[in-house]
Amino acid sequence: MSSTYKTYLVGGAVRDRLLGYPFDERDWVVVGATPEIMQQEGFRPVGQDFPVFLHPQSGEEYALARTERKSGRGYGGFTFHTSPDVTLEQDLERRDLTINAMAMDDEGNLIDPYGGQEDLDKGLLRHVSPSFAEDPLRVLRVARFAARYAHLGFQIAPDTLELMRKLTESGELEHLTAERSWKEISRALLEASPHVFILTLRECGALAVLLPEVDQLFGYAPVVPDHDYADVGSHLLLVLQVAARQDLPLSARWACLLLHTDKGEAKKASQRCKVPRDCQELAVLSTEYHGLCQYPPALDPDTLLKIFKAFDIYRRPERFELFLKVCEADFRGGDGLEHKPYPPVDYLRAAAQAARNVSVESLLAQGLEGAELGKGLEREREKAVADFRVLWAAS
Repeated sequence: MSSTYKTYLVGGAVRDRLLGYPFDERDWVVVGATPEIMQQEGFRPVGQDFPVFLHPQSGEEYALARTERKSGRGYGGFTFHTSPDVTLEQDLERRDLTINAMAMDDEGNLIDPYGGQEDLDKGLLRHVSPSFAEDPLRVLRVARFAARYAHLGFQIAPDTLELMRKLTESGELEHLTAERSWKEISRALLEASPHVFILTLRECGALAVLLPEVDQLFGYAPVVPDHDYADVGSHLLLVLQVAARQDLPLSARWACLLLHTDKGEAKKASQRCKVPRDCQELAVLSTEYHGLCQYPPALDPDTLLKIFKAFDIYRRPERFELFLKVCEADFRGGDGLEHKPYPPVDYLRAAAQAARNVSVESLLAQGLEGAELGKGLEREREKAVADFRVLWAAS
């Protein structure tokens, strides 16, 4: 690029480089350029709301320095201004947190007009300016950063948390699109401490707006009275910690989050957030059947086969396996249970395998087809599961 224009590495790449934290994306700001110049130099425009360009070789995003002004409700309610006169400091000022408002030049020199490095050293998540309260998405972003860096001792600054409360009370959260909300929720659930995300949203009142089905679990007495957690919500936080330690995928973590709601609530929350189909299916099935699976040896063959059919263990065995991991995380969310055996998982896994082992070929060899083949398959599977139960009881 021409020497009359300057490019700076900005945002998360700078923050995580200073933290020694892994990162795989780099964003750049260009100061002193125009869209026409960017295209003349081979950059491909991709931004719809403001000028963003892809580098012709690396494919990384380069955005023209810009300022913004609140002009409507919600995340998209902003008017952006770009020109060669916009400074790097002006561009950084519009960002959410000081730790995200730092830049590096081509020589690796840090530009830090708002004290981001000092806040990194203090482990502080602090807003850059009062305009923080204009963007409701920042409530979720800050909660996500709290979940990402909790294990490093990061805390949200009290005045920033107060702005998050005011944003919630303003009604701005209700103007977020489901797609934007889910992007932050899904990323937060995959962080090292997803329970901190839920705690933070609850602390600023946002959980009741975004996930009321989960928020109502706090204060709801546990079904098992001798557990040491105060309410189901507190237990949920422990379950999410287990899910993170076991590195469960997103669909399983979403199911863990909604596990102690009911089937209708899990479906409603999933549809409202427009979660992917695999997440919704696992969450709804898990809320419906995990209660039955607390002591599976008590289940008769018909009930076991009903569960297996609901999860479609014959064509989608991986979904049932994730369900077992969700049940196990729920168990290990109890006090002192993390390393204890959880026999229901072994039982259900073995019973499912017994049903899968029934051979369709042997029934075809008997001349069965169509509806008769289906009935024969059900009879053989029921017999296989019944035989398994006898052998298990005798072992």
